[in-house]
Parts: sequence; C-alpha cells; structure tokens
Amino acid sequence: MTFTRNFKIVQAVLPLLVTACTTQPSMKSYQEIQLTNDLSGHCINSTAVFSPDDQWIVYDSRLVDSGIGAAGEVAMVNTQTGEIKTLYKTKNQTGFGPGVGAVTFSPKGDRVLFIHGVRNANEEKPYSFTRRTGVAVDINRPMVPIFIDARNITPPYTSGALRGGTHAHTWSSDGWISYTYNDYLLEQSAKNGGAAKDLRTIGISVPGKPVSVTDDGTGENNSGEMFSLIVAEVKDNPQPGSDEIDKAYDECWIGSNGYLRPDGARQRHAIAYQGNTRDKDGNLKTEIFVVDIPEDIVEKADVFEISPDSGTRLPVSGALVTRRITDLKQGVSNTPRHWLRSSSDGSLIGFLAADDQGIIQLHTVSPNGGPVKQVTRLESSITSPINFSFDGKRVAYLSGNSVFVTDVATGATERVSQKYPEESAPTGAVSWSHDGKTLAYNRHLPAADGKTYLQVFLLKEK
Repeated sequence: MTFTRNFKIVQAVLPLLVTACTTQPSMKSYQEIQLTNDLSGHCINSTAVFSPDDQWIVYDSRLVDSGIGAAGEVAMVNTQTGEIKTLYKTKNQTGFGPGVGAVTFSPKGDRVLFIHGVRNANEEKPYSFTRRTGVAVDINRPMVPIFIDARNITPPYTSGALRGGTHAHTWSSDGWISYTYNDYLLEQSAKNGGAAKDLRTIGISVPGKPVSVTDDGTGENNSGEMFSLIVAEVKDNPQPGSDEIDKAYDECWIGSNGYLRPDGARQRHAIAYQGNTRDKDGNLKTEIFVVDIPEDIVEKADVFEISPDSGTRLPVSGALVTRRITDLKQGVSNTPRHWLRSSSDGSLIGFLAADDQGIIQLHTVSPNGGPVKQVTRLESSITSPINFSFDGKRVAYLSGNSVFVTDVATGATERVSQKYPEESAPTGAVSWSHDGKTLAYNRHLPAADGKTYLQVFLLKEK
C-alpha cells in the first residue's frame, strides 16, 4: 500500500463570528414530535436513518447503545403517521445473540443494512466484535436476509471473504459499503500465543462480484453479495513519530462523488478514517488519514493469495494510496465517540477535537490536508456524533442536553431544541432528513410498566 504524507501543522484560529455562548434557542422555528411510544427499544443509528423519500426512519430494538447482542428486531416507522413495520427478526434470539443493530437506509433504493451477529451465537460463543457481519433486507421483502460481506473462517480462505466481524456499515452514494473490522482468527491465534494481535481496521464491500463460501452447517461461514477487502494497514507496534497505526476506525466516505485532488482530478472513491499513532515520545494520539481507492480495486485485490496461516493478517493492496492529513496538538477527540463525516461536495471532513480550554468543538479539514479550521465556539462540549445536512451546509449534534445546528461556512450556531432534563435528554446522534427540514434523534422515556425505553423524536421546521 502506497503511503504519502500531506498536512500542515496548523490549527487555525478564526475570527469570532458569533457570540461565544451561541444564540438563544429557536423554539418558534422547530416543533418537537414524539414519533414512537410503544414498549420497545427504538435505537436509531448514527447516520442515514431516513429513507430516500424521507417517509420512513429505520431502527433496531436496542434499549441501550451497547446492547446489539440482545436485540432481535429491525423495524421502520413512518414519519407522517407513526405506522411501524417490522423488517427482520433473528432466529433463536437470546441475550447472547445473534443480535442485530445499527441500521441504515441505502441511498439507492428500498434496502436497509445492519449488523447481524453470527447465526450460531450462544452462551459459549456469544455476539462479539469478531462474530458479526453485514446483512441487508429489501423493505418490500421483509424477513429475507441478504448477506453482504462473505465470511470464511475455515481454510482454505476465500478471496473476497473476511474472517471476522464487520461493524458500523456506511453506504457510499453509489452503493459501496465501508465498516470497521475485527478478525476472529487473529483473535483466537493471539489467545493461543500468536504474535499478531487482532487490531481494528477498515474494510469495504464492493458490488458486482458476489463471493461464494461453502456453508458447513455451523452457521460460522456465509457467502456474500459483494466482494470485501481490507483498506487500512495496521501494525502491532507502531514506530513512535511515524505514520504507522495500530487501530483504524470510525470512518466516512468522502463526498457524494468523491473529492478533487490538488491537480484538479476527481478521486471518485476515498475514505477518511481515524488512526491511532504514537508521537515521538510514544504517547497515543489519534489523527485523520485518507485512503484513495481505485475504481478497479476488486480486480487488483482478487489476485492476492491469502496465507493459510490463521495468525497472518489479510493482505492490503498496494494500489491503495494512504495519507495522513492532520497533525493536531491533542489529536482527534475520542470522547465522545464519533465518526468522521464529509460534506457532500467532498471538500471538508468534519471531526471533533478539544480547543485550548479543553472544550470539544467541531473542526474541519480538507481531504487534501492543510489548515484545520475550528468551526464552533461553544461554552460546553459537543457530546454526540456529528452529521452534515445533505447539502453540506449545516452540522447537527448534541451539547448541554440540547440539539444544536451549526452553519459550517460561518460558524453561526443555534440551539434548536429545549434543554432537557438529564434523565430524558437526547442521546446518540442527530440525523438529517434528505430535504434538510427534519432532525431525528433518540430520548429515553419512562413508561407505564416502570421501565425506560428509547423513543424516536423529530424536530420539524415549522
């Protein structure tokens, strides 16, 4: 894998365009609507929860963010009527799995995609980072699983199949899929004294070349509708002061049509991701990396021989070009956990990092590297993942138990919801409708049975 470096050690200080305390809440501009109220979990994903026509929001039945292994249902709710349609239920669901969660709508049609635990999950082999895969369902054919990334943990290993677990799937505008990945065979090898660790990395699945894997009846292996491969190289012991990383994660596709390189050429497919480096003193620091992916990557990756050694990592193609694009004083913030996000034109990558007072603020940087811009100047930290509106002009997030929206160009920031009590405050991410007129998010609310459930709420422009 070709690796180049392209950044400036700059963290820009912008003129104060809005008051530091942000504007007053715009309660006349938005109306809050509770969309669900039944006695179930309604956990929406960190992004892409609206159908392309904005008529439906998809969710899973988790009660808490960490509960995928115990959640057995995927459903969608109509944004106008509140009607609920069940799309998928797992078989033989227990608290140990299989589990489903983190559902997203495809940008190209009536299909949703979600994490699905390995089908034979039980108390001895429960749902875990290395025991999950991406499954899709066409909303007009509910209950019929479509396995996206092939899984093969039985030698000989299959080109285009993975050997572990995929997570937090994200669609590109033309139907490619990215995710974080953990390798089951490396995990087991390390437990038995193997030298290589199971290090989280980034993978993609590309349509057009299905992968066939023999189903041995255990439920561990499955064929896949797409060809899958690893796109970020990780190393067990990164060299201090280098661009080597031991973890790649929480990525995004850049732009709806890629981005423009400095030479004016368009890079159609590229991913920005967070990578854990070591500074010259050996301290961990998270930076942003970009990997450019050639259009013929499947043909280039399909020629690799996969080592029969279960303790050897899957290969990473040398056709991929990776660049580190930031050198931040404190690094990217890991609290709150968030995924990088890109503006629709591909010119900006949004991320969270602390300002000089330690407050977590929204920042942006070009995929080509260069100066980092601090966009928000909040008095209290952002506490959630971030999402760009589909036109790329605004970003939504949580801060101080409230929903905020920031204009990316000017930094003008508005609190668009009330400030909620801690016990019923918004949680998770705030997602945009395609037309930019509605925001969706979760809140925990008590019910008549004495339990608390995640419900879906909307903020609609009046």
